[in-house]
Amino acid sequence: MRNPPKNRRFCLLTGLALFLLVSGCASSGAASKSGTVETRIRAQYARWRGTPYLLGGTTARGIDCSAFVQHVYADAFGIDIPRSTADQVREGRRVQPAQLRAGDLVFFRPPGASRHVGIYLGNGTFTHASTSQGVTLSSMDEAYWQSAYWTSRRLLDNRSNLTRKARDKNRIEPERPPVKRPGW
Repeated sequence: MRNPPKNRRFCLLTGLALFLLVSGCASSGAASKSGTVETRIRAQYARWRGTPYLLGGTTARGIDCSAFVQHVYADAFGIDIPRSTADQVREGRRVQPAQLRAGDLVFFRPPGASRHVGIYLGNGTFTHASTSQGVTLSSMDEAYWQSAYWTSRRLLDNRSNLTRKARDKNRIEPERPPVKRPGW
């Protein structure tokens, strides 16, 4: 027997309300996995903001620049990148400063220090684990960062997915069954 139009409308509206309720609950816990690249990075920045700098640190008790970048990429994009700045600078593809987009890695060679890395947010701003301020935001326009600027790398393409090089590195190949050969 067919439902009368009134019941069908009620069922559709109830189903839609349940869908929206469940969707809202599911997305609230995963805010860092949705939205634009900049939004995802800013959500991670808010989570880590003020965390003290600790050379070799990887936790909220203390973190260094490359570990911060590694955590942000893992948590915001589900991307596994190397731990060290020296290895991170080999990821993705090189980008000129004028072409920087949110999510690009920016690398510096500060005077008297080792290499440093941060994540570009847009409008000349990047987030990083600063030795003096912990996890913070800084401007690429500051004289200090301009003089220390080294290079930039893009790991994400326009759709906030991995670039081809990074995608190939992170690809998980399915296990293949052994090939049966005649006579074996």
